[in-house]
Amino acid sequence: MSVKIYVPRDSAALAVGADEVAQAIEQQATARGIAIDLVRNSSRGLLWLEPLVEVAVGGQRLAYGPVTPEAVESLFEAGFLTGKTHPLAVGPIEAHPYLKNQERLTFVRAGITDPLSLEDYQAHEGFAGLRAALALSPADIVQQILDSGLRGRGGAGFPAGIKWKTVLQTNADQKYVVVNADEGDSGTFADRMVMEGDPFMLIEGMIIAGIAVGATRGYVYIRSEYPDAIFVMEEAVRRATTGGFLGKNILGSGKAFHIVIRKAAGSYVCGEETALLESLEGKRGIVRAKPPLPAIVGLFGKPTVINNVLTLAAAPYILSHGPKVYADFGMGRSRGTLPFQLAGNIRHGGLVEKAFGVTARQLIEDFGGGTESGRPLRAVQIGGPLGAYLPDSLLDTPMDYEALAAKGGVLGHGGLVVFDDTVDMAEQARYAMEFCAIESCGKCTPCRIGSTRGEEVIQHIQAKPAEAGAHAKLLRDLCSTMVNGSLCAMGSMTPYPVLSALDHFPEDFNLTAETHKAA
Repeated sequence: MSVKIYVPRDSAALAVGADEVAQAIEQQATARGIAIDLVRNSSRGLLWLEPLVEVAVGGQRLAYGPVTPEAVESLFEAGFLTGKTHPLAVGPIEAHPYLKNQERLTFVRAGITDPLSLEDYQAHEGFAGLRAALALSPADIVQQILDSGLRGRGGAGFPAGIKWKTVLQTNADQKYVVVNADEGDSGTFADRMVMEGDPFMLIEGMIIAGIAVGATRGYVYIRSEYPDAIFVMEEAVRRATTGGFLGKNILGSGKAFHIVIRKAAGSYVCGEETALLESLEGKRGIVRAKPPLPAIVGLFGKPTVINNVLTLAAAPYILSHGPKVYADFGMGRSRGTLPFQLAGNIRHGGLVEKAFGVTARQLIEDFGGGTESGRPLRAVQIGGPLGAYLPDSLLDTPMDYEALAAKGGVLGHGGLVVFDDTVDMAEQARYAMEFCAIESCGKCTPCRIGSTRGEEVIQHIQAKPAEAGAHAKLLRDLCSTMVNGSLCAMGSMTPYPVLSALDHFPEDFNLTAETHKAA
């Protein structure tokens, strides 16, 4: 009887040698005459332990990591196939505190199944949400999304059900579902993990959205830097079509839905929904003025649901378990869970899915283990390169859209990038302006010119401490213009990291207490 061994095949594991580890395991097993069943699963999100090798022993999965190809022989010698101990032994993976203390709704299958196995997916509640949706009217499906409190996970936090309802109620001969998988924010990787680790969940969510609004065609716009995700999604679409879950007659229901995978243009601003639509249409990715809203005049001028990967990936759970079960997680107007991504100077980087309301401190200390350097934490940037920098004094703020906004922050896509006390916050602020100047589509003046001028002003502050007060005041005025005058979030949010750095770390801008107050 063969022993089942799991080695991840997503890009996070591949980057640290997972293919070489899998090859070494097969070679050792062959040389020893041991029958194994090698399953290429995906990462569970404990990225500091990758490649994480698991062995099915006695009804549980015992983990070892991080495993190198050179360590494989010693694992066999130690008897890891029967669960024997080894310096790399992690123990029963499901009991690991990092996993045990999460609330995994979206990532419930992550690392457990073979990502491209339809059989595996269905054995773990896959397509249960779709089957439930097929028994409902479109309006009832939309109502369930509304009742769940699901909000857009891409950053804006707009209620998903309202988007769906608008598209449903707009008459047109063709409607579309578009997935924004152009995951360009620093320190974020949850979208990639969904596509590489549980692609059928995203496909199921798209089909549910299509049935709900009357769309028969969907597009997945995937970041160009994600070749593994593109490959897995293309293969998953092919298998789902062959299996009858996509095509002209979904599960014999008479309803049709087709999915096309598109490689993104390599531009950060194409993560903005209207620039994304322009790019999908084969045009230069620049922002459209709104109104009209994409829900009414979207892709190719037709009503379009545009949602982030995590938003659509939540739909199957809501339909299969009911909106109340989902809404029982979270706090205030932020319902359900969010996969938080821990990166930067942190000991245990990875993905943590928790209900809204967990604090940044809990995520960084209880899950992340503090800074990798061991030095005191000074700042954490939440919400990507356009997110605010929070000091240690604000880390007990609940991770909730409104609670964070009240402190001048944004939750964004749930990415946290940690910095210790060696960071220069003026330099981080300068980088934010530089980033905007490079990535701006150039359509509006506040973003195009403001970012360039902003970088110059910060450089003056750094170079001329005696004039810091006057330049800091000028910088604030410039940020106000960008916030209130930019066409999209690229320009209007760039001031967030700049102003937060200025507010919380004035000493890095050569500001005394008196000059800081005047600025």
